[in-house]
Order: sequence, then C-alpha cells, then structure tokens
Amino acid sequence: MARQSSDPLIAQGTLLASKHPLQRLPSPSRGVSALVHLAGLVSFFYSFRYLVVTPNPLGDLWGWHFQHLTILTLAITVLAFVFGILADLTLSARLFYLKNILAVVAAPLEFCVTVLYWGIRSIDPILLLHPDSPMPPPIVDHSFHTFPTIFCLLDLLLLSPPWTLAFIPSLGLASALATAYWFWVEACAAHNNGVYAYPLFGLLDTWSRVQVFVGAAIIFSVAVVVLGSLQTWANGSLKVVNGVPRGEDERPGHVKGE
Repeated sequence: MARQSSDPLIAQGTLLASKHPLQRLPSPSRGVSALVHLAGLVSFFYSFRYLVVTPNPLGDLWGWHFQHLTILTLAITVLAFVFGILADLTLSARLFYLKNILAVVAAPLEFCVTVLYWGIRSIDPILLLHPDSPMPPPIVDHSFHTFPTIFCLLDLLLLSPPWTLAFIPSLGLASALATAYWFWVEACAAHNNGVYAYPLFGLLDTWSRVQVFVGAAIIFSVAVVVLGSLQTWANGSLKVVNGVPRGEDERPGHVKGE
C-alpha cells in the first residue's frame, strides 16, 4: 500500500484539486481561474487610471470619486479579485474563502450598478454626470458599468462554490449597505457645499432620496436571487453531496474535503 505523503504542500495541492462538486472549473488554480482574475484586474485598474489621469472637478472635492456608488463597488470588486489572483498563485484555501466572501457582496452590487446606471442613463445622462465632468468614451463607460458585472458573472458561474446568502438575509445586508451609503452621500454633500456627485440627488428631496436607496436595496436582494439561480442553472444542484445533505458545509469558500 502506498504511503500517504506527509508533505504539507502536496497535501494542500491534493485538497484544492478537489473542487466543490457544484463548481464548474477548478479554482483556485493557475489556469483559467488565474486568467479570469488577472483580466478582471487589468480592466479594473484601467478604470481607476482613467479617474487619476482625466481632469474632473469631482477629483478635487471631499470624498474624491468614492462619492459614486460605481467607484465604491469597483473598489470592493478589485479587493475580491486581488484575493482571487493571490489564491490562484498560492493555492491558498483561506484566500479563496476571503475572495468568495467579498464576491457575495461585490457581484450583486455590480449588478445594481449596471441596472441603475444604464436604466437612468437611458432617461437622461445629465442625471448621473456632474455638469463639469467630461463624458467618458464608450469603452471607459463600459469599463465602469458593464465589464465588472461580466467578470463577476464569470467568477460566479465558473469559479465559485454555491452561494449561501438567501433573499431575507440579503435584505438585511442590502439595508445596511444602503444606509451606510446614504450617510456617506450626505456627508460628502455637506462638505462640498451641498453639491452631490449625482445631480439626480440634488433634484430630489430627502424622502425621495430615501426611496431611491430603498429601491437600490431591493435590487441588490433581487440580484442575489437572480445570480444564485443563474449559478444553479449553470452548475446544477444536489440535495446530497457525498452523503452530506446540501447546505451543511457550503460556506462560500468551501472546497471538497476541507
């Protein structure tokens, strides 16, 4: 009988090679997973570079471009993908777990950004763009408001174990995020002489702004359900996995055998 290797690196590699049975492709890995996370980071840093090198009055205001939900969300997505690429390079289960925790927040937020931005922009772009801000070229516009959602979808559908965040808990998370962003927006406006990063907020009274944030929280919760359903549609579902009822150990970073 062959003796089992005591080398911790070999043991870790064997562990990570056994991906979750409902995960489409191996991840973390130095193959497709690393390429997806690297490509995503290149796109995200291209977006941030545009903010730095392009003259924009928002860059001189208190709160910088982080007044925008788009940029705050992109920062979370960058952090998730940084953990993702580090997990791919090191084959670390802990970093993979952290990537998936952040992705549970980042993916629905990116979904919200895409839906809200393109929906409102189709009505009137001026509602979203500071009067003195330059209109971004189409490729830059998509790098902020479309490509991050696509990369999050690739990570979710191909490189992640099943989510465990249900609709009702997601409402609580969404409410907390919406409330935090509301206070942040008002704090920025107070420091910037009442100027909002999104002109739309300046046209609304307090109650109307609250309704916008409530609507965004609902979209976030719906996104959790939609994205979870897409993952199930793409990768299937099992009620019992290796004799263990589904849901007993399906935390976001779980890999088979851990």
